[in-house]
Amino acid sequence: MNKPLVLVVEDDAPVRNLITTTLRAHDYRFLSASSGDGAILETSSHNPEIVLLDLGLPDMDGVEVIKKIRTWSNLPIIVISARSEDTDKIDALDAGADDYLTKPFSVEELLARLRVTQRRLAVMQGETLASNAMFTNGNLSIDYAAGCAYLNKEELHLTPIEYKLLVLLAKNVGKVLTHRFITQRVWGSSWDNDVASLRVFMATLRKKLEKDTNAPQYIQTHIGVGYRMMKVE
Repeated sequence: MNKPLVLVVEDDAPVRNLITTTLRAHDYRFLSASSGDGAILETSSHNPEIVLLDLGLPDMDGVEVIKKIRTWSNLPIIVISARSEDTDKIDALDAGADDYLTKPFSVEELLARLRVTQRRLAVMQGETLASNAMFTNGNLSIDYAAGCAYLNKEELHLTPIEYKLLVLLAKNVGKVLTHRFITQRVWGSSWDNDVASLRVFMATLRKKLEKDTNAPQYIQTHIGVGYRMMKVE
């Protein structure tokens, strides 16, 4: 398994050196940053595959860094922080972090978390390769490779958000997806305004997809819970 490129975001030089030395000793490629702005710049410029992120940065809180990265990327983010309260962990995870490691930590535990994340990346990449095909449900079809959707063989003119919503539902046919699950996947967060936005985008998507929005064929609303794509014979 090829080792991923890791971005280390840590303003404490001794801790940063410990992490980067560990990564080097185990053949990981890595970048480093000591501030929130630096983390965002390195992430957008070099596309690391995993981020190791401290929360106590000099220019902004690490949770804000997570939120900003989540506006354009779903790359794995492992928080490494001295904050050990449950509320701190929940805030980071709700913002979009994938894992949380509390300082002080052992090198062995850090490497174990990285291995778990690597396996998760491998699964995600396998799913991406497997998704390069056509999805068909009734008269609806999605060409994942081309990024296009069709209804009755006519292309649907969807916004990027509408397309992401449609693909998420299509990949979970028959399953009720909660508002929180959908907003986390589409926007990277689950604030109340994201749920409000979800309802707006879902309404516009339905207008393009359903002949009669009062008797939907494809997308079913579960009031107060979420949405489900129904299997159409």
